Amino acid sequence: MSLRIGLTGDVMLGRLVDERQWTRPVAAVWGDLLDTLCDLDGLFINLECALSARGEPWRRTPRAFRFRADPDWAVPALDRAGVDCCALANNHVLDFEERALRDTLDHLDDQHIAHAGAGRTREEAFEPALVSVRDLEVAFISLTDNTPEYAATESSPGTAYVVIDADDEKSRATVQETLERARVHSPDLLIVSLHWGPNMVERPPESFREFAHWLVDEGVDVVHGHSAHVFQGTEVYQGRPILYDTGDFVDDYAVDSRLRNDRSFLFELFVSQTGELSELRLRPTEISDCSVHEASQEAAEWSRRRMRDLSSPFGTTFELDGDDIVLDLSR
Repeated sequence: MSLRIGLTGDVMLGRLVDERQWTRPVAAVWGDLLDTLCDLDGLFINLECALSARGEPWRRTPRAFRFRADPDWAVPALDRAGVDCCALANNHVLDFEERALRDTLDHLDDQHIAHAGAGRTREEAFEPALVSVRDLEVAFISLTDNTPEYAATESSPGTAYVVIDADDEKSRATVQETLERARVHSPDLLIVSLHWGPNMVERPPESFREFAHWLVDEGVDVVHGHSAHVFQGTEVYQGRPILYDTGDFVDDYAVDSRLRNDRSFLFELFVSQTGELSELRLRPTEISDCSVHEASQEAAEWSRRRMRDLSSPFGTTFELDGDDIVLDLSR
């Protein structure tokens, strides 16, 4: 029997999403996808905000945007969707300084939602999350090359910051050490989640491809990318899926009429209980009214066509199955 593991792009629950949620039910942020999310065996997201009602805005360096969601609704909303693990290595988790980051960690811990990529110290930030998906043991690592001033140190909270460069010896050593910390637990599936690169970029640079390939060569089973706010192409390397960018899943952002950052997918992996990958299914999604929804027919067609175009240079060919596009990983 295959297990179904969902991966999403950015989940930003602050600002207008936060305001909107106070006038509607907790689960409304998941729109008509709630049942789909709950039916998954495991769900891993990039949480693009702090969960706190406290903290002062970061002013040590210039910041154009700061995101924070009230935990009174946001934490129950994550629980209602069945979120198992949050990637926290990103450029917004420290937007309201150390107090809000500490609150975020505490709230997730209290709700028994695993997390990786940020911590009270550098060691904690780089600690892999361990998640049991039924009988499947998943190790989840979260890293970022964004906002180096948010990097955790030996004595201060922050993110698991690395330079994304397979030729950078220091970065490579840091990542290898983190991978070894995960392997100690003999996981059935090893996922590395990367918040990498700038916004609104349609294709990964060659350096990212090299880094992703290096990760797979080091034993990583799934590369889960995000940060660009638009989805990028998908590659299969050595039988392992590389999701260069999974785009945005929930937010309140202005929509670019060409790049359509309001459109993406729920990325669904089919995995055996021993960790063998058999299928990657992409379910088209669309953001409206500060919620995520199943994509309209027009939006779904646009996203399917766009993903095929972006993935074609990697030799990736998707098959159509209803509204979804599917990639066979068993070959």
